[in-house]
Amino acid sequence: MIQSAKPIKKLSLLKRRRKGIKGDEAWGYAFIAVALVVFAMFTAYPVVSAFIISFQQYKPLGATFIGFENYINALTDSLFWKSIKNTIVYTVLTVPVALLISFSVAILILPLKKWLQTTFKAVYYLPAVASGVSLSVVWLWMYDPMSTGIFNKLIGLFGIQNQNWLGSSSTSMLSLVIMAWLSSHGTSIIIYIAGLLGIDDSYYEAAELDGASFLQKLWYIVIPCLKPTTLFLLVTGVIGSFQVFQNAYLMTGGGPDNSTTMVGLLIFNNAFKYFEFGKAAAQSLILALIIAGISLFQFKFLGNDVEY
Repeated sequence: MIQSAKPIKKLSLLKRRRKGIKGDEAWGYAFIAVALVVFAMFTAYPVVSAFIISFQQYKPLGATFIGFENYINALTDSLFWKSIKNTIVYTVLTVPVALLISFSVAILILPLKKWLQTTFKAVYYLPAVASGVSLSVVWLWMYDPMSTGIFNKLIGLFGIQNQNWLGSSSTSMLSLVIMAWLSSHGTSIIIYIAGLLGIDDSYYEAAELDGASFLQKLWYIVIPCLKPTTLFLLVTGVIGSFQVFQNAYLMTGGGPDNSTTMVGLLIFNNAFKYFEFGKAAAQSLILALIIAGISLFQFKFLGNDVEY
């Protein structure tokens, strides 16, 4: 009787475990469902709606199907291509420099003591938590065309006349680029530091035994090992730069003469200033295709040997 009771006991334990697994799975699906609902409401639904609206002459009280007319209008609009050109120029000038600044700061911070590392991380990350509007107000003061602006004070030391930084088409884009260079890089710095801490110390020890210099260790160890991190920051940086809106909207409004009209600002103006929702939806989907194409190009030619 005792021997026959053991299999029965094992069978009951298996049933309990199976019931427990089913319970865990149910909780797992419940937590995933919350994220899926949020994704469906705030990401999937707007994308599908934009796709439908892009084929319509959209009005709040009714819409008319017009086929590809919005796409044709968008692709034949010279301002749209100018905004794409402005966005590309802004991206090319800001993203590589931002990566270089973040990488250099991370290299400089890493050898410091723990409390100094924490202090510098907090200092560099602080602008990221500040309001973008507040930062723009400060930058507007710095770009003040009168002699009270800090940039005009600086160039005044070299005998250069005051510049209308944001009001001139020759300096407006440069002003936004400088603002991007000197703005927060805290997130990228922290990601680079995490990547640096992940490099195996044995690489450095082997290099020191071979008499490698600091620059040689940087070139042959650090940069190759951080390639996945750099690729990630490059792709996300390009995507973020193509979606830039706040700086152009608050600092210049896209002017003067549309010299700082980014594609994100143009889409916003078409939708909420001129109420051409169909055209704005078509332009936003074209922008999404451009960003997807650039991202695929980056992964294809820069990420062949990268493993995550």
